[in-house]
Amino acid sequence: MAADSNSVVMENHDQPNALQKHVMFFDRNNDGLIYPSETFQGFRAIGCGLLLSSVAAVFINLGLSRKTRPGKAFSLHFPIEVKNIHLSKHTSDSGVYDKEGRFVPSKFEDMFSKHACTHPHALTSEELSKLMKSIREAKDYGGWLAAFTEWKILYHLCKDEKGLLHKDTVRAVYDGSLFDRMAKEHADAASKKNNINSSRSGT
Repeated sequence: MAADSNSVVMENHDQPNALQKHVMFFDRNNDGLIYPSETFQGFRAIGCGLLLSSVAAVFINLGLSRKTRPGKAFSLHFPIEVKNIHLSKHTSDSGVYDKEGRFVPSKFEDMFSKHACTHPHALTSEELSKLMKSIREAKDYGGWLAAFTEWKILYHLCKDEKGLLHKDTVRAVYDGSLFDRMAKEHADAASKKNNINSSRSGT
């Protein structure tokens, strides 16, 4: 049940919160842990190339593993614990997730009401850059890099033919549903391509 626009979305504690849903796509075997190989597989599944998928796996798992495993010994396998993903929230972020990983509707709406000037329900590349600058905290270089990387990858993958990043796409990122949709679209496109190639080879 959602509260008003100034509140967080109230969630059942027995169910994954918004931030957990955001990353669960990458838990490929649903064991509550995300290893670098699973991060790589997830990025490949949504259509990313080998280089981007490899860099993302290293960057994400090395950056988040220790934060999500408080009190546990260092692991060279660099697993991310889904249940503790809220502990990995970086600074200089949008605030759309609160400190417990819940979705905050008012923060999400603010991004578009304040920065979507050309189109009310989409961001241009320039507007996205202004958004990223507006959420930066002073001298928080690690947070700046994390936010820049996240938003630029999203824009690269999801902008439309006019270079617009749509509001419903960004909303789907926050609950993780975008990744499932992208994976299906990528799998369907690959299947269609294979069918065309098979038909050509058979003629």
